[in-house]
Amino acid sequence: MGIIREVTRDDIPVCVDLIKKSFLTVAESYGITEENAPRFTAFATTTERLLQQMDEGRPMYLYEEDGRIYGYYSLFITDNDECELNNLAVLPDFRHKGIGKKLLEHSYKTAREKGCKLMNIGIVEENQPLRKWYEANGAVHVGTKKFDFFPFTCGYLTKEIK
Repeated sequence: MGIIREVTRDDIPVCVDLIKKSFLTVAESYGITEENAPRFTAFATTTERLLQQMDEGRPMYLYEEDGRIYGYYSLFITDNDECELNNLAVLPDFRHKGIGKKLLEHSYKTAREKGCKLMNIGIVEENQPLRKWYEANGAVHVGTKKFDFFPFTCGYLTKEIK
C-alpha cells in the first residue's frame, strides 16, 4: 500500500525524471517533439524549475510505495480562490492501478484545505482518454485554445472544490 506525501528537496531530481517520462508517452502519442514544442512538460521540466516552484511555496506531493516514487502532482494557488493542477503524472508502467485517481483525489482535498473553490486543469485536448478520465473524476470540460507555440490544442477543465 502506497502513501502520498509532500515532496522534499531531495525528491526533486526523481520527480523531474518521473514527470518527463510520464509526459513523454503523451508526446510520442501525439507527435509532440522538443523541436515543435520545447515548452511542453516532457521537455521543459527541470530540477531548477521544480526547486523554484517549491521555493515559491507551491504544494507538491508524490505517491511512494516501498521507497519508490511512482506518481507526482503540484498545485499553483492563485489569488481568486482558484488553483491549477500541475504535472499530475504516473510512471507509464504503473498506470491503470488507481495511483492517478488517488493523487487526483488528494489534490482536491489539498485544494480545499488551501481555500480553493475551483481547480483548473489543462490537458492536450487530442488526448481524449485523459479528458474522459478527468470528466469521470468530477471535472467539467470548459473549452479549448490553440497556441502558435504548441502543435496541439490545449483543453481546459474545471472542478468545483466543495
